Amino acid sequence: MGKYFGTDGFRGEANVVLTVEHAFKVGRYLGWYYGQEHKARIVIGKDTRRSSYMFEYALAAGLTASGADAYLLHVTTTPSVSYMVRTEDFDCGIMISASHNPYYDNGIKVINSKGQKLEAEVEAKVEAYIDGESGEIPLAKKEAIGRTVDYAAGRNRYIGHLISLATRSFKDVKVGLDCSNGSSSSIAKSVFDALGAKTYVINNEPDGTNINTNCGSTHINVLQEYVKENGLDVGFAYDGDADRCIAVDENGNVVDGDLILYVCGKYMKEHGQLKDDTIVTTIMSNLGLYKACDKIGMKYEKTQVGDKYVYENMVKNGFMLGGEQSGHIIFSKHATTGDGILTSLMLMEVIMETKQSLGQLTEEVKIYPQLLKNVRVADKKTARENPEVVKAVDAVAEALGDDGRILVRESGTEPVIRVMVEAATDELCEKYVTQVIDVIEKEGLIVE
Repeated sequence: MGKYFGTDGFRGEANVVLTVEHAFKVGRYLGWYYGQEHKARIVIGKDTRRSSYMFEYALAAGLTASGADAYLLHVTTTPSVSYMVRTEDFDCGIMISASHNPYYDNGIKVINSKGQKLEAEVEAKVEAYIDGESGEIPLAKKEAIGRTVDYAAGRNRYIGHLISLATRSFKDVKVGLDCSNGSSSSIAKSVFDALGAKTYVINNEPDGTNINTNCGSTHINVLQEYVKENGLDVGFAYDGDADRCIAVDENGNVVDGDLILYVCGKYMKEHGQLKDDTIVTTIMSNLGLYKACDKIGMKYEKTQVGDKYVYENMVKNGFMLGGEQSGHIIFSKHATTGDGILTSLMLMEVIMETKQSLGQLTEEVKIYPQLLKNVRVADKKTARENPEVVKAVDAVAEALGDDGRILVRESGTEPVIRVMVEAATDELCEKYVTQVIDVIEKEGLIVE
């Protein structure tokens, strides 16, 4: 990770960590970098945060000052920006969003011409320019100055693309959508309405400060209650920029990323669409997913936490399906990034084609109770490799055997060690997590 750009772009509190000056400089550099041999074309999308407008204008000013043309998609989803970059020959795309973070945070995510996250070496060059380490770059003059283009039509093309992926009508299916007062508010209902669903929508009235507030995929209980109260067949909840999806079955039960991977993976395997019968997961996926996969002969890869690592594995091996428990699901035939609305459509395909409810499709998977606790430490590596801590972790692993697992890992963004246990009961999870944390504390590794 760089000084400003983390695993998911340049993110932080608006005008505190990420300022309007930062946005202008990002635009200035990208406009110049991609415009050295031709007039650069760069597409910009944003979510519904109040600060997104400010960053959109700052980025556009920087881009046009460097000679690039900035195409404005306005409020749209991160995956739609990725789609437009890939299909409309843009040099790069920029999404203004802090995903599932609170409204007062924001972020700048840059997407390369292949629709993937920007290469680390280019991010490093942007950072050097922000800090004044790479010298000044020329301002465009006369006819070389760029312009902004209203590109709402691009968002409509993306909506048309999603609709075209459906294999059959959703007529008479009662579908609930929680749009998180975010990016999906401008897209999701149109897609489901066009496909014939009886669409019930909540949290689709963004006001600039209510994005992710007690709604969406990070507050799934809201949709659970809504599905049960209205007798809906299925529900889908998205995060702020709609690259994640968490589903709810007809009984109000949560269907997270692990269960989505199972349902879609099994269906694709049965239809010869799953390369090597393999899905890609992260090390945080539930043990219940792996046990269910073993029963049906579906193989799995495990990567570090982060959709970036999932996608890298998929590209390297040509796999078709991968994702995270959080609902970042990648269908590589259709997208290069997680796409919440696309994920809903793929789940709907399985429901419609198998004529089974989502509850029936997931009943074969027994999800193990899981407990994760973060421990703030002085030095992550020292804490994780401490002999007594290692001994305590090994003892828990032995006690759990095949009926659970323990995972202790260093956070990539904070000075904390994450201790996670899966076991047959919540009580066992609590017991074993506490057992390991007590040893970390006894060894004097915890800081307040």
